[in-house]
Amino acid sequence: MKKRNKLKILNDPIYGFITIPNELIFDLIEHKYFQRLRRISQMGLSYLVYPGAHHTRFHHALGCMHLMQKAVRVLSFKGVTISEEEEEALCAAILLHDIGHGPFSHAMEHSIVNEVNHESISLMFMEKINEEFNGSLTLAIQIFKGEYHRNFLHQLISSQLDMDRLDYLKRDSFYTGVAEGNINSERLITMLTVVNDELVVEEKGIYSVEKFLLARRLMYWQVYLHKTSLVAENLLIRVLKRAKELVDTGVTLKASEALTFFLKNKITAENFTSEVLETFSRLDDYDIISAMKEWSRSEDFVLSMLSSMIIDRDLLKIKIKKKPFRNHKKENHIEKFKKQYKISDEEARYFIFEGTISNQAYHLNKQNINILYKSRKIVDVVKATDEFNLEALSKPVTKYFMCYPKHKH
Repeated sequence: MKKRNKLKILNDPIYGFITIPNELIFDLIEHKYFQRLRRISQMGLSYLVYPGAHHTRFHHALGCMHLMQKAVRVLSFKGVTISEEEEEALCAAILLHDIGHGPFSHAMEHSIVNEVNHESISLMFMEKINEEFNGSLTLAIQIFKGEYHRNFLHQLISSQLDMDRLDYLKRDSFYTGVAEGNINSERLITMLTVVNDELVVEEKGIYSVEKFLLARRLMYWQVYLHKTSLVAENLLIRVLKRAKELVDTGVTLKASEALTFFLKNKITAENFTSEVLETFSRLDDYDIISAMKEWSRSEDFVLSMLSSMIIDRDLLKIKIKKKPFRNHKKENHIEKFKKQYKISDEEARYFIFEGTISNQAYHLNKQNINILYKSRKIVDVVKATDEFNLEALSKPVTKYFMCYPKHKH
């Protein structure tokens, strides 16, 4: 048998060529669990607002790995020793950090697999692949969990300035066309160094960090918490909840085998076995979208109306305020809607609801971003900067929203 060439090059619209560094990484990318990420959009339903946002989690994971290779090169050049095993583990861990995401993962986590978060599913996938790969991911898993003795390796994968954030801000701003999010991830990486096992940013990188935090805040308000995406995601949560409710009462709904399994069973962290994991791995955006296309013709008023709203992009209206809404506002909408469609109170509440969103670009006291001065002094970026906005960025901002139907005359 001819030996396959596993040292491939991929073309990325943002970074240009990405090199697959070794055979382990190549085999991980080839794995069916990883290939599934090609069928999961990175930004859920945001393409209903930004038509370009169709990039996938597969694409993002490769970008993260590319940035990780860059970070390792920069740190090694500055005299931080990183062994070949450590480098391989870092690349594997960042490549797989999001492998547990389901389709429209945030909506899923609030409706179908409501007690199991994507981080713990990612870990289950890693453990499973590790068995197949004879333990070659053991170190990667250790670093991913933060159990390895060199803390900065974990910070590269998961902290307030990690490769994940450096890729998704840049990638999401590229595909949405929202230029404010476009950070210079390469320059930020060039400013990194390690002191006492902690990741720090050299003093001259302070403006890049400020720009990164500002970009993060803007992307949250403009893209991730965009009011239309918010409506769409909340509608999806309600579609899945309604479907689950109907299935619980014995209604048969058309859906793929994998989706049907999650609608029929209450899956918790306790009963998430490896069989459940296998079924989960067969779920992607296509299951959810095709189900909604079927459900938009369902006999059930709530399910069909909610599904059509997403499929036809004829969404609910939304109001966002700094203060909570007065209760009578919501009740008025409910009364109106009940009369209009002759439906029950419970059914009407699927279309009229409130919620909160909050945005905090930087968390103080949580894996801080530290600046290293020439004098070797190390200071948190909020204290180090003369940009007074940064302190404001570390306070959570909460807003209140209410969704309700457009009243047709």
